[in-house]
Amino acid sequence: MNWLTEPFSHEFMLRALLGGMLIGFVNGFVGTFVVLRRMALMADSLSHSLLPGLAIGVLLFGLSTAGLFIGGLSAALMVALGAQLISRSSRLKEDTALAILYTVAFSLGLVLLSFVKVRVSLMHYLFGNILGLSNTDLWVSYTVALVGIPLLAALQRPFLILLFEPAVARSQGVRVGLLNALLSVVLVVTMISSLQAVGVILMLGLLISPAATVYLLCDSFPAMLWGGGAIGLFGTVAGLILSYHVNNLPSGAAIVLVLGGIFFLAYLFSPRYGALRLLRRKRHFHEESLARWPENDSHSSV
Repeated sequence: MNWLTEPFSHEFMLRALLGGMLIGFVNGFVGTFVVLRRMALMADSLSHSLLPGLAIGVLLFGLSTAGLFIGGLSAALMVALGAQLISRSSRLKEDTALAILYTVAFSLGLVLLSFVKVRVSLMHYLFGNILGLSNTDLWVSYTVALVGIPLLAALQRPFLILLFEPAVARSQGVRVGLLNALLSVVLVVTMISSLQAVGVILMLGLLISPAATVYLLCDSFPAMLWGGGAIGLFGTVAGLILSYHVNNLPSGAAIVLVLGGIFFLAYLFSPRYGALRLLRRKRHFHEESLARWPENDSHSSV
Protein backbone atom coordinates (compact mmCIF):
# COMPACT_ATOMS: atom_id res chain seq x y z
CA MET A 1 0.00 0.00 0.00
CA ASN A 2 3.04 2.24 0.21
CA TRP A 3 2.78 3.10 -3.48
CA LEU A 4 -0.67 4.60 -2.77
CA THR A 5 0.37 6.76 0.17
CA GLU A 6 3.91 7.68 -0.87
CA PRO A 7 2.92 10.33 -3.46
CA PHE A 8 0.93 12.28 -0.89
CA SER A 9 3.83 12.66 1.49
CA HIS A 10 4.76 15.71 -0.62
CA GLU A 11 2.95 19.01 -0.13
CA PHE A 12 2.53 19.67 -3.86
CA MET A 13 0.89 16.26 -4.29
CA LEU A 14 -1.51 16.93 -1.42
CA ARG A 15 -2.49 20.20 -3.08
CA ALA A 16 -2.99 18.40 -6.39
CA LEU A 17 -5.04 15.71 -4.61
CA LEU A 18 -7.42 18.22 -3.01
CA GLY A 19 -7.84 20.20 -6.21
CA GLY A 20 -8.15 17.07 -8.34
CA MET A 21 -10.87 15.57 -6.15
CA LEU A 22 -12.93 18.76 -6.43
CA ILE A 23 -12.33 19.23 -10.13
CA GLY A 24 -13.00 15.56 -10.95
CA PHE A 25 -16.25 15.43 -8.97
CA VAL A 26 -17.61 18.70 -10.38
CA ASN A 27 -16.80 17.69 -13.96
CA GLY A 28 -18.45 14.30 -13.57
CA PHE A 29 -21.54 15.92 -12.04
CA VAL A 30 -21.88 18.69 -14.65
CA GLY A 31 -21.00 16.29 -17.47
CA THR A 32 -24.29 14.44 -16.89
CA PHE A 33 -26.22 17.48 -18.13
CA VAL A 34 -23.89 17.78 -21.12
CA VAL A 35 -24.36 14.11 -22.11
CA LEU A 36 -28.14 14.09 -21.68
CA ARG A 37 -28.56 17.49 -23.38
CA ARG A 38 -26.31 16.32 -26.24
CA MET A 39 -24.04 19.32 -25.78
CA ALA A 40 -20.72 17.55 -26.37
CA LEU A 41 -19.93 19.63 -29.48
CA MET A 42 -20.81 22.80 -27.62
CA ALA A 43 -18.64 21.77 -24.67
CA ASP A 44 -15.72 21.06 -27.00
CA SER A 45 -16.23 24.40 -28.72
CA LEU A 46 -16.35 26.30 -25.43
CA SER A 47 -13.24 24.60 -24.11
CA HIS A 48 -11.24 25.64 -27.17
CA SER A 49 -12.77 29.11 -27.03
CA LEU A 50 -11.16 29.75 -23.66
CA LEU A 51 -7.74 30.21 -25.26
CA PRO A 52 -8.15 33.73 -26.73
CA GLY A 53 -9.71 34.94 -23.48
CA LEU A 54 -6.78 33.55 -21.52
CA ALA A 55 -4.33 35.20 -23.92
CA ILE A 56 -6.10 38.57 -23.58
CA GLY A 57 -6.15 38.14 -19.79
CA VAL A 58 -2.38 37.55 -19.76
CA LEU A 59 -1.79 40.55 -22.07
CA LEU A 60 -3.87 42.89 -19.89
CA PHE A 61 -3.37 41.58 -16.35
CA GLY A 62 -0.35 39.27 -16.48
CA LEU A 63 -0.69 35.86 -14.87
CA SER A 64 -3.40 37.03 -12.46
CA THR A 65 -5.94 34.26 -11.80
CA ALA A 66 -8.78 36.78 -11.75
CA GLY A 67 -7.74 38.15 -15.15
CA LEU A 68 -7.47 34.66 -16.65
CA PHE A 69 -10.86 33.71 -15.19
CA ILE A 70 -12.65 36.78 -16.53
CA GLY A 71 -10.92 36.52 -19.92
CA GLY A 72 -11.75 32.84 -20.37
CA LEU A 73 -15.35 33.30 -19.22
CA SER A 74 -15.90 36.26 -21.56
CA ALA A 75 -14.42 34.50 -24.60
CA ALA A 76 -16.43 31.29 -24.10
CA LEU A 77 -19.70 33.13 -23.55
CA MET A 78 -19.08 35.30 -26.61
CA VAL A 79 -18.62 32.19 -28.77
CA ALA A 80 -21.76 30.57 -27.34
CA LEU A 81 -23.87 33.70 -27.82
CA GLY A 82 -22.31 34.36 -31.22
CA ALA A 83 -23.27 30.89 -32.44
CA GLN A 84 -26.88 31.46 -31.35
CA LEU A 85 -26.93 34.86 -33.06
CA ILE A 86 -25.57 33.47 -36.34
CA SER A 87 -27.97 30.51 -36.33
CA ARG A 88 -30.99 32.75 -35.70
CA SER A 89 -30.02 35.36 -38.30
CA SER A 90 -28.98 33.01 -41.11
CA ARG A 91 -29.80 29.61 -42.54
CA LEU A 92 -26.84 27.99 -40.73
CA LYS A 93 -27.46 25.59 -37.87
CA GLU A 94 -26.00 26.31 -34.43
CA ASP A 95 -23.50 23.42 -34.58
CA THR A 96 -22.08 24.78 -37.85
CA ALA A 97 -21.75 28.27 -36.38
CA LEU A 98 -20.08 26.82 -33.28
CA ALA A 99 -17.57 24.88 -35.37
CA ILE A 100 -16.59 28.02 -37.28
CA LEU A 101 -16.40 30.29 -34.25
CA TYR A 102 -14.44 27.98 -31.99
CA THR A 103 -11.78 27.21 -34.62
CA VAL A 104 -11.40 30.94 -35.31
CA ALA A 105 -11.25 31.64 -31.55
CA PHE A 106 -8.67 28.92 -30.96
CA SER A 107 -6.51 30.21 -33.83
CA LEU A 108 -6.81 33.75 -32.48
CA GLY A 109 -5.69 32.51 -29.07
CA LEU A 110 -2.56 30.91 -30.56
CA VAL A 111 -1.72 34.16 -32.36
CA LEU A 112 -2.30 36.31 -29.27
CA LEU A 113 -0.12 34.09 -27.09
CA SER A 114 2.81 34.80 -29.42
CA PHE A 115 2.59 38.49 -28.39
CA VAL A 116 2.58 37.78 -24.65
CA LYS A 117 5.65 39.28 -22.99
CA VAL A 118 5.45 37.13 -19.88
CA ARG A 119 6.98 33.69 -20.18
CA VAL A 120 4.02 31.42 -20.81
CA SER A 121 4.23 27.82 -22.01
CA LEU A 122 1.66 27.01 -24.67
CA MET A 123 1.72 23.37 -23.53
CA HIS A 124 0.66 24.53 -20.07
CA TYR A 125 -2.61 25.92 -21.44
CA LEU A 126 -3.20 23.11 -23.92
CA PHE A 127 -2.57 20.11 -21.65
CA GLY A 128 -2.52 21.52 -18.11
CA ASN A 129 -0.43 20.57 -15.10
CA ILE A 130 -2.35 19.66 -11.97
CA LEU A 131 0.87 19.69 -9.93
CA GLY A 132 1.04 23.45 -10.47
CA LEU A 133 -2.23 24.27 -8.68
CA SER A 134 -1.96 27.47 -6.63
CA ASN A 135 -3.96 28.53 -3.59
CA THR A 136 -6.09 30.74 -5.85
CA ASP A 137 -6.79 27.78 -8.15
CA LEU A 138 -7.95 25.77 -5.14
CA TRP A 139 -10.26 28.57 -4.00
CA VAL A 140 -11.75 28.81 -7.50
CA SER A 141 -12.38 25.05 -7.45
CA TYR A 142 -13.96 25.26 -3.98
CA THR A 143 -16.23 28.11 -5.05
CA VAL A 144 -17.37 26.38 -8.24
CA ALA A 145 -18.10 23.18 -6.31
CA LEU A 146 -19.93 24.91 -3.46
CA VAL A 147 -22.08 27.05 -5.78
CA GLY A 148 -22.51 24.96 -8.93
CA ILE A 149 -23.37 21.54 -7.48
CA PRO A 150 -26.07 22.68 -4.99
CA LEU A 151 -27.57 24.95 -7.66
CA LEU A 152 -27.86 22.19 -10.26
CA ALA A 153 -29.04 19.68 -7.64
CA ALA A 154 -31.78 22.06 -6.47
CA LEU A 155 -32.97 22.59 -10.06
CA GLN A 156 -32.66 18.97 -11.19
CA ARG A 157 -36.43 18.49 -11.62
CA PRO A 158 -36.93 21.36 -14.14
CA PHE A 159 -33.63 20.41 -15.75
CA LEU A 160 -34.82 16.81 -16.11
CA ILE A 161 -37.94 17.95 -17.96
CA LEU A 162 -35.87 20.30 -20.11
CA LEU A 163 -33.33 17.61 -21.01
CA PHE A 164 -35.90 15.12 -22.28
CA GLU A 165 -38.99 17.14 -23.23
CA PRO A 166 -38.23 20.84 -23.95
CA ALA A 167 -41.74 21.39 -25.37
CA VAL A 168 -43.34 19.98 -22.21
CA ALA A 169 -41.03 22.14 -20.11
CA ARG A 170 -42.24 25.28 -21.90
CA SER A 171 -45.88 24.25 -21.49
CA GLN A 172 -45.36 23.83 -17.75
CA GLY A 173 -43.92 27.30 -17.36
CA VAL A 174 -40.27 26.29 -17.11
CA ARG A 175 -38.04 29.16 -18.21
CA VAL A 176 -36.15 27.19 -20.83
CA GLY A 177 -33.96 30.06 -22.01
CA LEU A 178 -32.88 30.93 -18.47
CA LEU A 179 -32.05 27.31 -17.63
CA ASN A 180 -30.03 26.90 -20.83
CA ALA A 181 -28.12 30.09 -20.07
CA LEU A 182 -27.52 28.96 -16.48
CA LEU A 183 -26.23 25.59 -17.65
CA SER A 184 -23.89 27.27 -20.14
CA VAL A 185 -22.47 29.54 -17.43
CA VAL A 186 -21.94 26.65 -14.99
CA LEU A 187 -20.33 24.64 -17.79
CA VAL A 188 -17.90 27.43 -18.71
CA VAL A 189 -17.01 28.12 -15.07
CA THR A 190 -16.39 24.40 -14.51
CA MET A 191 -14.08 24.34 -17.53
CA ILE A 192 -12.13 27.34 -16.31
CA SER A 193 -11.65 25.74 -12.90
CA SER A 194 -10.33 22.60 -14.68
CA LEU A 195 -7.92 24.45 -16.95
CA GLN A 196 -4.90 24.11 -14.68
CA ALA A 197 -5.51 20.38 -14.24
CA VAL A 198 -6.03 19.12 -17.81
CA GLY A 199 -5.75 22.10 -20.15
CA VAL A 200 -7.90 23.14 -23.09
CA ILE A 201 -7.36 20.02 -25.24
CA LEU A 202 -8.02 17.28 -22.65
CA MET A 203 -10.78 19.12 -20.80
CA LEU A 204 -13.58 17.42 -22.72
CA GLY A 205 -12.39 13.96 -21.67
CA LEU A 206 -12.61 14.88 -17.99
CA LEU A 207 -16.07 16.36 -18.51
CA ILE A 208 -17.71 13.70 -20.69
CA SER A 209 -16.12 10.35 -19.80
CA PRO A 210 -17.52 9.95 -16.23
CA ALA A 211 -21.08 10.86 -17.25
CA ALA A 212 -20.94 8.66 -20.36
CA THR A 213 -19.73 5.76 -18.20
CA VAL A 214 -22.62 6.03 -15.75
CA TYR A 215 -25.04 6.47 -18.65
CA LEU A 216 -24.07 2.96 -19.77
CA LEU A 217 -24.61 1.58 -16.27
CA CYS A 218 -27.96 2.96 -15.11
CA ASP A 219 -31.12 4.85 -16.08
CA SER A 220 -31.53 6.93 -12.92
CA PHE A 221 -30.91 10.66 -13.29
CA PRO A 222 -29.79 11.21 -9.65
CA ALA A 223 -27.53 8.13 -9.89
CA MET A 224 -25.99 9.57 -13.04
CA LEU A 225 -25.32 12.90 -11.32
CA TRP A 226 -23.64 11.55 -8.19
CA GLY A 227 -22.18 8.46 -9.88
CA GLY A 228 -20.58 10.63 -12.55
CA GLY A 229 -19.10 12.81 -9.83
CA ALA A 230 -17.73 9.75 -8.00
CA ILE A 231 -16.13 8.33 -11.17
CA GLY A 232 -14.64 11.71 -12.02
CA LEU A 233 -13.15 11.95 -8.52
CA PHE A 234 -11.77 8.41 -8.62
CA GLY A 235 -10.33 8.79 -12.12
CA THR A 236 -8.59 12.05 -11.22
CA VAL A 237 -6.98 10.60 -8.09
CA ALA A 238 -5.98 7.37 -9.88
CA GLY A 239 -4.51 9.33 -12.79
CA LEU A 240 -2.57 11.52 -10.39
CA ILE A 241 -1.04 8.49 -8.67
CA LEU A 242 -0.28 6.88 -12.04
CA SER A 243 1.51 9.97 -13.33
CA TYR A 244 3.60 10.09 -10.14
CA HIS A 245 4.89 6.54 -10.58
CA VAL A 246 5.34 6.55 -14.38
CA ASN A 247 8.17 8.75 -15.59
CA ASN A 248 7.35 11.42 -18.17
CA LEU A 249 3.59 10.73 -18.04
CA PRO A 250 1.73 14.07 -17.88
CA SER A 251 -0.89 14.20 -15.15
CA GLY A 252 -3.67 15.47 -17.45
CA ALA A 253 -3.11 12.68 -19.95
CA ALA A 254 -2.97 10.09 -17.15
CA ILE A 255 -6.30 11.29 -15.73
CA VAL A 256 -8.07 11.13 -19.10
CA LEU A 257 -6.54 7.72 -19.87
CA VAL A 258 -7.83 6.28 -16.58
CA LEU A 259 -11.30 7.70 -17.20
CA GLY A 260 -11.22 6.37 -20.76
CA GLY A 261 -10.27 2.91 -19.48
CA ILE A 262 -13.20 2.93 -17.02
CA PHE A 263 -15.53 3.99 -19.85
CA PHE A 264 -14.44 1.13 -22.13
CA LEU A 265 -14.91 -1.38 -19.30
CA ALA A 266 -18.47 -0.12 -18.88
CA TYR A 267 -18.98 -0.19 -22.64
CA LEU A 268 -17.99 -3.86 -22.77
CA PHE A 269 -19.32 -5.25 -19.49
CA SER A 270 -22.31 -3.11 -18.52
CA PRO A 271 -25.01 -5.53 -17.23
CA ARG A 272 -27.76 -3.77 -19.19
CA TYR A 273 -26.15 -1.93 -22.10
CA GLY A 274 -22.74 -3.60 -22.48
CA ALA A 275 -21.56 -4.51 -25.98
CA LEU A 276 -20.75 -8.10 -24.97
CA ARG A 277 -24.23 -8.62 -23.53
CA LEU A 278 -25.84 -7.31 -26.71
CA LEU A 279 -23.67 -9.61 -28.81
CA ARG A 280 -24.64 -12.62 -26.68
CA ARG A 281 -28.29 -11.69 -27.02
CA LYS A 282 -28.04 -11.44 -30.82
CA ARG A 283 -26.23 -14.78 -31.03
CA HIS A 284 -28.86 -16.36 -28.79
CA PHE A 285 -31.73 -15.20 -31.01
CA HIS A 286 -29.87 -16.34 -34.12
CA GLU A 287 -29.23 -19.83 -32.72
CA GLU A 288 -32.81 -20.10 -31.51
CA SER A 289 -34.19 -19.24 -34.93
CA LEU A 290 -31.88 -21.77 -36.62
CA ALA A 291 -33.00 -24.46 -34.19
CA ARG A 292 -36.58 -23.96 -35.32
CA TRP A 293 -35.85 -24.42 -39.04
CA PRO A 294 -35.73 -28.27 -39.12
CA GLU A 295 -38.99 -28.48 -37.20
CA ASN A 296 -40.61 -26.01 -39.55
CA ASP A 297 -39.29 -27.92 -42.56
CA SER A 298 -40.67 -31.25 -41.30
CA HIS A 299 -44.10 -29.75 -40.70
CA SER A 300 -44.11 -28.13 -44.12
CA SER A 301 -43.12 -31.36 -45.85
CA VAL A 302 -45.99 -33.23 -44.13
